[in-house]
Amino acid sequence: MANSIKDQEAILAKLNIYELNPMQLEAIEVIKDYNNIILLSPTGTGKTLAFSLPLINSLDPVSKEIQALILVPSRELAIQIEQVMRSMGSGFKINAVYGGRPMAKDKIELKHLPAILIGTPGRISDHFSNNRFTKNHIKTIILDEFDKSLEVGFEYEMRGIINELPAINKRILTSATQGVEIPDFVQLNKPKIVNYLHNIVTKLQVKTVVFPEKNKLNTLLHLLNHIGNHQGIIFCNLKDVIQSVSSFLERKNINHGCFNGGMEQKDRERSLIKFRNGTNQILLATDLAARGIDIPEMKYIIHYQLPLSKEEFTHRNGRTARVSAKGIAYVLKSKEGKLPEFIETPPIEDISIQAKRKPAYWETLFISGGRKDKISKGDIAGMFFKLGNLTKDQLGIIELKRDCAFVAVPISVADRLVRDLNNTRLKKKKIRITKI
Repeated sequence: MANSIKDQEAILAKLNIYELNPMQLEAIEVIKDYNNIILLSPTGTGKTLAFSLPLINSLDPVSKEIQALILVPSRELAIQIEQVMRSMGSGFKINAVYGGRPMAKDKIELKHLPAILIGTPGRISDHFSNNRFTKNHIKTIILDEFDKSLEVGFEYEMRGIINELPAINKRILTSATQGVEIPDFVQLNKPKIVNYLHNIVTKLQVKTVVFPEKNKLNTLLHLLNHIGNHQGIIFCNLKDVIQSVSSFLERKNINHGCFNGGMEQKDRERSLIKFRNGTNQILLATDLAARGIDIPEMKYIIHYQLPLSKEEFTHRNGRTARVSAKGIAYVLKSKEGKLPEFIETPPIEDISIQAKRKPAYWETLFISGGRKDKISKGDIAGMFFKLGNLTKDQLGIIELKRDCAFVAVPISVADRLVRDLNNTRLKKKKIRITKI
């Protein structure tokens, strides 16, 4: 075993977590003792940590091969798990591979194999078919959000991947949804189920907002003004609808970002960064944002278009009222329209009381240097304090990536900072700074 209980305490301290929740404590014990596990728990309850701690504890520190494979349905979830596991500082190499990123990057990172490989089915399947590494040492497979990764679209690739893993002795499946049929090819024999879907006392309120037949956008505007300055997601089913809602909000000078499968990966990542750091308080998104992305707890979500299934309704709502916080899910409905059976008729919200929306405060700056240049968050903060003359209150969230960084600063000083700091040196590297 690579880690002791003491090591686990050190990892949690590094993450600023000093107490695991009941689901995590039970899951860790079950994963230690059983070989086939299903972990069911709502979005935002810490499933990644629940399987990561016992997984890291089971790895062989001497091995130079891939020992565990984590399969996920989306790029965002792959990136999020990679970030969480790397921040644990276990000493094991961890890499994520996924569609939409250059294959050359994968090949460079896989020259020195990680102990844990995270990936989407398509990209993992590609690496498998090209025999880029041996699969004989992969003993643990984790299917995170398995209700999505075992859907029909992924089945062919998933079957192919699992059939090529001769040494698997532990299977862990996680989800925030119940009742999904698990195909035989997963070979999940007599699984031990850890189910916390009914143990969470939700503080979610669901409310109906009625709109006149041809006035849905104006009703959305009134609802946003009623809610005021809080972070939230507006869910749509189609990217075309997102575009029309986005154009409307732009005309009304309401800051927002967009997130859907038709966007380039880089644009999707930047949209999430600007949402996390408060540059945009609103995210217009398809169901891609209902699960597996790293965004903060929020006060509300809006079903601008009704979800097509109970599962998506559950996952969307899971973005608010997480763990112990309160939250509201607003369902937009026309006067004559009927709600699907899985949405019990919620009380109607009176949105005539309008809060005053404050203008946006934060702007996001891009810095052309990152971890590979030996730049730290402290280096960036120091530059903004010393050369940019910012106070601590004026420096927002810093997100540091491998080859770049993003910093939230007040809109009022953003142009000056670009002018004063662009082309300066940070850790021997001449950096570019631009607004995004």
